[in-house]
Amino acid sequence: MLLKNAKILAVDDDPDVLVAVKMLLRPEVKEIITEKNPEKILLLLAQKQFDLILLDMNYKSSLNTGNEGIFWLRKIREINKTVAVIMITAYGDIDLAVRSVKEGANDFVLKPWRNERLLETIENCYQQSIAGNKQSTKKTFLKAETSLLGSSEAMQDVLYKIEKIAPTDANILILGENGTGKTEVAKLIHQKSLRNQKAFVHADLGSLTESLFESELFGHKKGAFTDAREDRAGRFESAHEGTLFLDEIGNISLPQQAKLLSVLQNREVTRLGTNAPISIDIRLISATNAPIKEMASQNQYRKDLIYRLNTIEIMLPPLRMRGNDVTLLAEYFMKIYGEKYHKNLVEIDEKAKTKLRQYTFPGNIRELQHSIERAVIMADNQVITARDLDLNSSIETPVIMSQESLTLRIDEIEKSTILKAIERHEGNITKAARELGLTRTALYRRLGKYDI
Repeated sequence: MLLKNAKILAVDDDPDVLVAVKMLLRPEVKEIITEKNPEKILLLLAQKQFDLILLDMNYKSSLNTGNEGIFWLRKIREINKTVAVIMITAYGDIDLAVRSVKEGANDFVLKPWRNERLLETIENCYQQSIAGNKQSTKKTFLKAETSLLGSSEAMQDVLYKIEKIAPTDANILILGENGTGKTEVAKLIHQKSLRNQKAFVHADLGSLTESLFESELFGHKKGAFTDAREDRAGRFESAHEGTLFLDEIGNISLPQQAKLLSVLQNREVTRLGTNAPISIDIRLISATNAPIKEMASQNQYRKDLIYRLNTIEIMLPPLRMRGNDVTLLAEYFMKIYGEKYHKNLVEIDEKAKTKLRQYTFPGNIRELQHSIERAVIMADNQVITARDLDLNSSIETPVIMSQESLTLRIDEIEKSTILKAIERHEGNITKAARELGLTRTALYRRLGKYDI
């Protein structure tokens, strides 16, 4: 039979639909996996190769996009362009279903469907996918941003903001603790931008000495200083027409800030040893874990530079504030390192998951990744147990602030940011939400949370 080797994923938040699909397809296909939470799609695609996905158009989701099916279809297509996708929709959403085909779906079926019609549609789309889906989607996903995998509201807000701002040329400032994924966010924004065919240039400002700062960023002429043996373009020139990512932007001195500000204002650089300015066209993304706004109030950081850096600001939540995302990420890393070390690991037991959830992870995603790698090495059977997790041996610097204090501080920053946005737009919630990169619903939730 045509479908005997097919591996199919069905995603719908209606349990009755999933039961009906499983009963229909189980005798027909090699494997049918059902899932009611669409936010687990990326994890499932990382763990297993599917030939076809049945995807519902609407979910009771925190995304509140009105057409979640389109959102998740795009996510699927970002990591796998060949897997067949069939949209499931009600008759009233048929226009949306037609749009989904334009967005990359192979076909759609209407609820309630006739089983014969559904099987026919699946067979036709499966035939289309067989040739294109031979290559593993896992390798493709590994290039994606694993630290952004998560179903928490905090991460969904971050992903929503990225979707909105990536196609623009707005300067972006990414804030967050070490290990929260700032570099991955910068790369994702570049990938989704109109400059994605050009260079993504990463400059770690924290590693540059005073003497190397100008040479590395702005370039130099041969003979400009003792070791300048040839002409060299700086990071700004190398990123021309692409994206420049300035990491650890909070670590530069006031004189360095002044030089950087001049370049950003004039959109041109002058190599050391010359007087000839060179025009630059870049999209600037910066990141820091330093409280630069507080530093500015103490005259340790230039306010005018901050204005240049953060047309839009993204605050990445620490892992300890992302709820069950820690177990999603742990399972992902378990699969990756299970393959690396040739271990057939299938799950993390409940005691180990509880231990992960209770740990504060001062090193965030990076620490979790290293912890799971150690656990995979130590695991004796197919299951990672609490005994395999040696979380107390972390080499990361402990969090000085208590979790309660840190939560209060982040809440204060967020409340202040919201108030300023609403004030700028004279109470217009729609415009304020757009500036903040939030949906109106998400903004209203925050207004209630802070009694604004």
